[in-house]
Amino acid sequence: MPVLPVCLLEPLWDQFSALLPARPLVSPTHPLGCHRPRIPDRVVFEHVLAALVHGSGYERIASPGCSDVTIRRRLKEWAAAGISEQVHALALRAYDRMIGLDLDDLAVDGCITKAPSGGEAAGRSPVDRGKQGLKRSVVTDGTGVPLHVVSAGANRHDAPLLGPTLAGLEKLEGLPDDVTVHLARGYDGGPTRALLDALGFDGAIARKGIPAPIQAGSRWVVERTHGWMNGYGKLRRCTEKLRPIVDFYLFLAAALVVLRQLIHRARLRSRWPTRPTSRRLK
Repeated sequence: MPVLPVCLLEPLWDQFSALLPARPLVSPTHPLGCHRPRIPDRVVFEHVLAALVHGSGYERIASPGCSDVTIRRRLKEWAAAGISEQVHALALRAYDRMIGLDLDDLAVDGCITKAPSGGEAAGRSPVDRGKQGLKRSVVTDGTGVPLHVVSAGANRHDAPLLGPTLAGLEKLEGLPDDVTVHLARGYDGGPTRALLDALGFDGAIARKGIPAPIQAGSRWVVERTHGWMNGYGKLRRCTEKLRPIVDFYLFLAAALVVLRQLIHRARLRSRWPTRPTSRRLK
């Protein structure tokens, strides 16, 4: 399945546009009342999706009907309003209602990507010769559906990001009584265990000195989710400098991953019964 199926464009825009504030077609503050019309949000939205998928600069994806300045200005408005995070929450709610989230087992892990332009959310990457990089910490359910994402510099350790990452679970309607959080061995430590005890979660933390394939357990789903999110060019090589814009793209990509999984699992569950094949006449 492609990172952005065509069938997702209209449903995603319907939910996205419903969260946008109403804007007049022409600015009422213009003294002559003849200011040029506002570029439709739908046009800008399609350019933003192109930037997310391909990772191209706004000058490259700009068109005669939508300049790069318009894309940047509209992005700041949408990021300040938290539109993508609300769309992600709506996608999770729809998935939980139609398929059901597997919240008995959670998996958390971080992923380091490139951030050549630096910025508010970037830091020195320990795996890229000290170049600027971005880390995202993701928590998923037992099947790999991203529940929340947190951005940080590439030089940040995974363990301190566990608290803000699990705090994003508050957007869910409720959690089971017994929740197990599967973590890599880099999270092993007193602060991590104290945090899990305070939240009432059980921790399945990989132990140091044991090869990863032997104790991978249920943690592999978050690695697969990172692979899905790395399919978007803007996340693999983020050139944004403002943290709100970085978070906007992260949650928009997470919403698309949730919707893709919703379509995939709904297709497997809602198939028509197959008819028996008739014998071929000789």
